Amino acid sequence: MFELSQDHEDFRKVVRDFAEREVEPHVAQWDRDSHFPTDLVPKMGDLGLFGLVVPEEFGGSLDPEEGGAFTSLCVAIEELGRVDQSIGITLSAGVGLGINPILSYGTDEQKQQWLPDLVAGRALAGFGLTEPDAGSDAGATRTKAVRDGDEWVVDGAKAFITNSGTDMTSVVTVTARTGTDDKGRPEISAIMIPTGTPGFTVEEPYHKLGWHISDTHGLSFAGARVPATNLLGEQGSGFKQFLKTLDDGRIAISALALGLIERMLAESTAYASSRTAFGKPIAVNQGISFQLADLAVMAETSRVLTYKAAWLKDEHDAGRRSVAEVKKAAAIAKLYTSEAAVSATRIATQVFGGNGFMEEYPVARFYRDAKILEIGEGTSEVQRMVIARHLGLPTA
Repeated sequence: MFELSQDHEDFRKVVRDFAEREVEPHVAQWDRDSHFPTDLVPKMGDLGLFGLVVPEEFGGSLDPEEGGAFTSLCVAIEELGRVDQSIGITLSAGVGLGINPILSYGTDEQKQQWLPDLVAGRALAGFGLTEPDAGSDAGATRTKAVRDGDEWVVDGAKAFITNSGTDMTSVVTVTARTGTDDKGRPEISAIMIPTGTPGFTVEEPYHKLGWHISDTHGLSFAGARVPATNLLGEQGSGFKQFLKTLDDGRIAISALALGLIERMLAESTAYASSRTAFGKPIAVNQGISFQLADLAVMAETSRVLTYKAAWLKDEHDAGRRSVAEVKKAAAIAKLYTSEAAVSATRIATQVFGGNGFMEEYPVARFYRDAKILEIGEGTSEVQRMVIARHLGLPTA
């Protein structure tokens, strides 16, 4: 059965110390300024966080014989997310959406070209899937790539792309229509577009409800030309590639949500024990203590679901579990933890009362950050669709 090893728990302490030392003292100001701390990313690289699932030949620390690498990544995301969700998603997207597509589907030349800098934290990469008119319906992708000799010419737009516009972003992998299959359906392929490519424009950063520290941009492509060798994997395999990428990302989002819930439990418990009303701590009131009990249940359930899914992912990588098991577990974990995270911030804000509405208290920041967890990497509605399919229910 799945259980975190002592190595995982020792690693947790290392990441928690890093987050409390390098992130916590600055995060409120970074959030106010919507500042992306590029100087933090190499420090995360030095700690080995970007290389947990990457083989040593590309600068990572993955040892296939040991196993548990993806679980280690989830531990790191949880601990960073416990201090700040934006920093947690920077790691999650940096590995899951930036590194993993290249690692999983790239040629040896592509891996050697891009991975060492990404693993070391000297660079970041993004993954352009969502479009202004194609979100949950990713098959409706309108971005097109036309082959012209030894080049792909890309035209279109992407929306809400993480890590896509930093000073250290080196490449963005985008999905694009590259033709039609024998049934007349759009053929979707993945193509790597380096930063600075003529015709590739990074739009102004979004003014977001939450995740103020995270780098998020829209992207546009107008006759952007890249070498034909920038095709990632086989032509027409992009749809399968991003579905696999999303499965991993959903487990990572669960770990991010878990970190948030744990922080809300800790903050609320401490506040309710010290805040007095009518001459006694507010925690003695069942109206408060019952809500804290609910937070504890959310945290425990989220932890079990998240690390069961992470364990199944590691077991699948070792050839011992099926893709279907991972998909179902990922959807269940993501659905529950993301919705629980939103509830947890609502409860925490209520426990804090008027102070919970003040930005000087971290619960206000976490309240703003929580909502996107129900949307990113597949909405709650999409997760319910995935789970229903795995129940064998009839489909239209």
